[in-house]
Amino acid sequence: MKNEDTMNTQYDAIVVGSGISGGYAAMELCKKGYKTLVLERGRDVEHISDYETANDDNWDLPYNGRVPKKEIDAHYPKQNRLSWWVNQDNKPFINKDDEYPYEELSRFDWIRGHHVGGRSIMWGRHCYRWSDIDFEANKKEGIAIDWPIRYADIEPWYDQVETFVGVSGQAEGLKQVPDGKFLKPFELNCAEQDFREKVNAKYPERVVTPGRIANLSEYDPEVHLGTRGQCQTRNRCWRGCPFGAYFSSQSATLPVAHETGNLTVRPFSIAAEVCYDPKTQKATGVRVIDANTGEETVFTARIIFCNASTVGTTALLLNSRSERFPNGMGNDSGELGHNLMDHHYGMGAGGTYPGFEDVYYQGRKANGFYIPRFRNIDDETKRADYLRGFGYQGNISRGAHVPEETIGVELKETIFKPGPYNVSVACFGEMLPYHENRMFLDFEKRDQHGMPIITFDAKLRDNEMKLREDGVQCAVEMLEAAGVENIWSYNDLTAPGACIHEMGTARMGSDPKTSVLNKWNQIHAVPNVFVTDGACMTSSGTQNPSITYMALTARAVDYADKQIKAGKL
Repeated sequence: MKNEDTMNTQYDAIVVGSGISGGYAAMELCKKGYKTLVLERGRDVEHISDYETANDDNWDLPYNGRVPKKEIDAHYPKQNRLSWWVNQDNKPFINKDDEYPYEELSRFDWIRGHHVGGRSIMWGRHCYRWSDIDFEANKKEGIAIDWPIRYADIEPWYDQVETFVGVSGQAEGLKQVPDGKFLKPFELNCAEQDFREKVNAKYPERVVTPGRIANLSEYDPEVHLGTRGQCQTRNRCWRGCPFGAYFSSQSATLPVAHETGNLTVRPFSIAAEVCYDPKTQKATGVRVIDANTGEETVFTARIIFCNASTVGTTALLLNSRSERFPNGMGNDSGELGHNLMDHHYGMGAGGTYPGFEDVYYQGRKANGFYIPRFRNIDDETKRADYLRGFGYQGNISRGAHVPEETIGVELKETIFKPGPYNVSVACFGEMLPYHENRMFLDFEKRDQHGMPIITFDAKLRDNEMKLREDGVQCAVEMLEAAGVENIWSYNDLTAPGACIHEMGTARMGSDPKTSVLNKWNQIHAVPNVFVTDGACMTSSGTQNPSITYMALTARAVDYADKQIKAGKL
């Protein structure tokens, strides 16, 4: 999706990264009239034509969709630590570890996709608003630093973003996950609805609701701009959707930006450094390395938005060293690279859901149910053993049960008989913002492009361990309340990064001595540089974070535009 103006080096705005937040920044900037350059370190991906496996069945794929161990060991040893992540159908959108190596003092599973659109092509699409329970938690508990914003600051931007994105969901009136601008929900199936009712009967504070996801359950061409259509419930989302039914940079933000005539997208462009002018005390542009030729070019702009993902953005800022910023741009506080967070999972429960054998459902909807946080939200739910809380994502489904030895006519008859309903409940826990959890650059080691190697040192700690135990126990309790049979549970510790919700490392705050960004997502000491991806987060919440990144991005672009027009930026 490149405009013709690829030889120009001077723009009004530069956006580093083309994923969830980068695409949104580009769209908002272009709509406001700014000639905008989007830098993407990976290849171009065209909507529809580059979704190579979108219409394939498993038997159409090599090795029935699996990737041989030899290939995994050679190219994806870290990306595939989760065992389920790298497959033939989504492999075109997964970065090869050997092409972008990193090191660990403590294990960190950095899941990446380097291409135009980034992880907006493969994301899980769950969208839940934060509340003041999240924004006030640090201050109330004396943890890390206080957020410089509250729910009222971001609520109108949630409204704007959700309307454009298209979030299906059901209003529940819960203070911990405020209701939003919802399309009609993908309804719970019969067993899931039964689960909702039985859990509510015993645990009224535990609400089983349809997952709130960025899939268009209904389509309005005047609102859902770009190249979008209604969800076909194929549940092949991480392959890229030819219907544009879920929100991605390819289907929504970049097409809208492109239509303005103000967008230039430059693939294979490694952002190496944000350039700084000590006289003006502002950034002047971005030094870029061509990933194919190694040629270096400096692109200049009035404002710069860093949206290369939590890790990518902070690595860029850490590498942007000067006499004024010897330890990385905006790092006066020493907090750049610290307070690395992720959600943690690998815990939950499941079993056989009895009944409903004479009932089936149609389609493969792209979501199941969600159970919002119900711990530590008020005095009645306060725990003495740990802080914060957890939420659940799960589903109840049925499929054929075919014994391994079944062959011939018996096999053909068996595969058409649906088996019992099975339930799975996965717990997602909040991680506290520990200063000790960090990423940094090893300037003694370089990758193939001459860039310093990113190194991680982060781990779960005592609070997370206690939270996990309760999360598993609560899952079992809910299954028992619903009469689930053959209940099993698990608590398999995951490393940070594995949940693909990495956050922090360039946190927002009111005091430049303890934070990197102000309440408008500006670097305190460099006001024309904004960070609106996951790096800006001051705590992690329990909710999937992408809708919050987009709301913060829209808010920051609006502020930057007003500052420029007022002659202040």
